Amino acid sequence: MRTILISGASRGIGLNIAYRELKEGNRISIGIRDLESVKGSVIDPNNWPTGKILINKYDALDKLSAEKWIKNTIYNFGGFDSLINCSGVLSKIPFLYKDEDEKEILNTLNINFLAIWNLCRLSWEHLTQSNNGRIIVLVSMSGKRSKGDLAAYSASKFALMSLCQTIKNKG
Repeated sequence: MRTILISGASRGIGLNIAYRELKEGNRISIGIRDLESVKGSVIDPNNWPTGKILINKYDALDKLSAEKWIKNTIYNFGGFDSLINCSGVLSKIPFLYKDEDEKEILNTLNINFLAIWNLCRLSWEHLTQSNNGRIIVLVSMSGKRSKGDLAAYSASKFALMSLCQTIKNKG
């Protein structure tokens, strides 16, 4: 049985991963912005045995929320051995952006790159102590190629791909 932190598990791929991990008998600690968003979903804690799922408030733009999530997981589960990063934001800001688009570009980089880096960094000690630690990052094919006018999104995913290669070499 693994104990897994999963970001972005309130919908989409993250939700499906969380559900699959629960079905396989693993414990999950999810970090999501809206705690109510899982009510009635396939990972609603009311539908699972006590102690299988822990829901935490997590805002990718708030470093303190990542620290609290990790501490809460350690307190309730005694530790964790896996981190799956599914959170992210899609930005359609093109290469020739307008000055007023800079805030969205920075937001995209902060959520899709820096927040994941921070979560991996904060989790590193606990993952290495488990002797079986894993980090999984959903990067997107945009981390290898850029299509259309998704310059901000693609740049954030290229940066994230580079971070993943750095983490791989660290381990």
